[in-house]
Amino acid sequence: MIGDKLNIKTEHIFAAGEVAARVISDIKVCESIFVISIAGESGAGKSEIAFSLSSHLKKKGYPNVVLQQDDYFVYPPKTNAEMRKKDIRHVGPSEVHLSLIEQNLTDILGGEKQITKPLVVYDEDRISSETISLEGISIVIVEGTYTTLLNQVNCHVFIDRDLHDTREARGQRSREVQDAYLEKILEIEHRIISSHRMYSDLIITRDYGVKENG
Repeated sequence: MIGDKLNIKTEHIFAAGEVAARVISDIKVCESIFVISIAGESGAGKSEIAFSLSSHLKKKGYPNVVLQQDDYFVYPPKTNAEMRKKDIRHVGPSEVHLSLIEQNLTDILGGEKQITKPLVVYDEDRISSETISLEGISIVIVEGTYTTLLNQVNCHVFIDRDLHDTREARGQRSREVQDAYLEKILEIEHRIISSHRMYSDLIITRDYGVKENG
């Protein structure tokens, strides 16, 4: 997403290194492109950890790409916020073209040399597109609130931080007005996303450690 503001901190880099250490042996024996999803609630650090993981794996000799769920929303961000105000039942996975992410993953795993995907231009509140080269890519990292629901993933990672843990991070990001209405939306998202935890393979804990989902 053009206009996304990342605030990568030491804890994000640490968590990314821990995830890499857990999956590296599986990556080595994988006969196709290895897909990792990173999910969690708003402000949990999904983008920061995804891009930290991407950088870590590149340094280890594993070229990769990051797909952001934010690019796959049905409506661009400001319009989507207005849709939520019109009908709060709009909040949820139906806001996202998850099937399009699945199709992009199908194309990637099928050996396509490039894919064309949506690209959100945040400040202009519009959705454009971009073509990504897949030459030499061995790993795809998909990050976003609902990415645990994706099927074509080798390792689902879930960040175990809720709306109370993420309040400071959300304020620093300054995407939305931090008011009572936003809190109501976040509570709805929390109820939805927290149920996805059970489907994950690795859990990033509140202190940014990593453990297998028991």
